[in-house]
Amino acid sequence: MRKLAISTVMALGLTAPAAAENILVGVNGLVCAFCVHGIEATFKEQPQVETVKVDLDEKTVAVVTKAKMTLDDAAIEHLITEAGYTPIKICRTKDAGRAAPTESECKQLKTASSTQ
Repeated sequence: MRKLAISTVMALGLTAPAAAENILVGVNGLVCAFCVHGIEATFKEQPQVETVKVDLDEKTVAVVTKAKMTLDDAAIEHLITEAGYTPIKICRTKDAGRAAPTESECKQLKTASSTQ
């Protein structure tokens, strides 16, 4: 039994992100300061989030998670949708030295085709 518990703990430890994640979300519907405030407040309530910044010109939400924590795509989609906006893509990188993920690190969301 003890061996099983140790194996489970080790497996869980290996699947958790070791560093913070940089997440960039493309969002349709961001047009004003009220949008910025609403999205930032929503993400700041999440215990995994270290920082969040909304860029109205680029229509993006940039999230940096706390070390060893992450937000999965479903959670991000839910938060954006519940705030009244449409997420169109999610990009991730664990390279803290880069400002943003590259396009190859992006996942187009199913909702993107219906909003463009």
